[in-house]
Amino acid sequence: MRLSDFIVAHVDRIVDEWEDFARTLKPAADSMDRVELRDHAKSILLAASRDMKTAQSKREQIEKARGEEPGKTPSLDEAAASHGELRHIVGFDLVQMTSEFRHLRATVIRLWVESLTSPDIAYFQDMIRFNEAIDEALAESTAAYAEQVDRSRDIFLAILGHDLRAPLQAVSMSTERLALTANLDDKALAYISHIKIGTRHMGGMVNDLLEFVRSRLGASLPIDCKPMDLANACREAIAEACAARPGQNPQLNVRGDTQGQWDHGRLNQLLQNLIGNAIQHGANHHEVDIKLIGEEDHVVLSVHNKGEPIAEDAIGSIFDPLVRAASETSGPQNPSTSLGLGLFIVKEVVMAHGGSITVTSTIGDGTTFTVVLPRSPA
Repeated sequence: MRLSDFIVAHVDRIVDEWEDFARTLKPAADSMDRVELRDHAKSILLAASRDMKTAQSKREQIEKARGEEPGKTPSLDEAAASHGELRHIVGFDLVQMTSEFRHLRATVIRLWVESLTSPDIAYFQDMIRFNEAIDEALAESTAAYAEQVDRSRDIFLAILGHDLRAPLQAVSMSTERLALTANLDDKALAYISHIKIGTRHMGGMVNDLLEFVRSRLGASLPIDCKPMDLANACREAIAEACAARPGQNPQLNVRGDTQGQWDHGRLNQLLQNLIGNAIQHGANHHEVDIKLIGEEDHVVLSVHNKGEPIAEDAIGSIFDPLVRAASETSGPQNPSTSLGLGLFIVKEVVMAHGGSITVTSTIGDGTTFTVVLPRSPA
């Protein structure tokens, strides 16, 4: 009997063995009933059988081996993906889930070989086609499982970021009240200043984390555009950056009309990240230069600093999330307050406004981030 016909004829027996094996995958299996343990096993097997009966060219076989779309089997992929999602929900780990497919493969081959009375050259092709189908199902199931893991992690981070806001606000408000206390000596005032700066940094990190998670969960960055002056926003951001880093004095040069329709809060995020990044990574004896140029239908913002350039191989990933520059080291003279999300948030804000952002970085010229913002997002 050909393997595809054998699978159909003995599918219930095969699924019984799948169930018996799944029952050993503890602790998740302890709370699962028979239907949950068997899950999509029958659907996967029958889809594999149908796939094996279809004609397959050499090219299609290569495409399937590579996981390319034309060579894949929709019904098999759907069943396998659903299986991966449900196994994650009930608590299987990735090793346990993939072991089910290993056991399924071994069970089918063992039972089929035991049923054979004489070898046939066609049986080798049957085994190849079956292994292809199981590999495809395993790949789809693993991908779906991994997607669920990522989503669960993102939801956890969203809850964490949201819940951190309340205690941070409590620390900030308590510090403000404490600063109003009479007869504080210089040392106490210095401690209060350090707490304020640390709280401000932590608040920025929480905001970046929430924006990152929002984008990961598929939500576009919401913006509420209203008339504003980008030059005024730059002055506010510079003042805030200098309050957090005393002794710094970024220079602002404005030319032309800098009015437009933008989201003030989002642009403040953008400016704080770009200016803060320039101050943190710039050489101490060089100024940070910020330029605003109003063109006919857009405004160009550039933030420049001297210092160690961004490595050439890092330029391509500088706006990716959770990426930090190799030079971004922690220490008493250079405290790190970055999650590697700042420039990712900058890019998201620019894109939400229909703009563009580029970066150049060389030893002689330093590093310059250039943002082009349409005066009114489409």
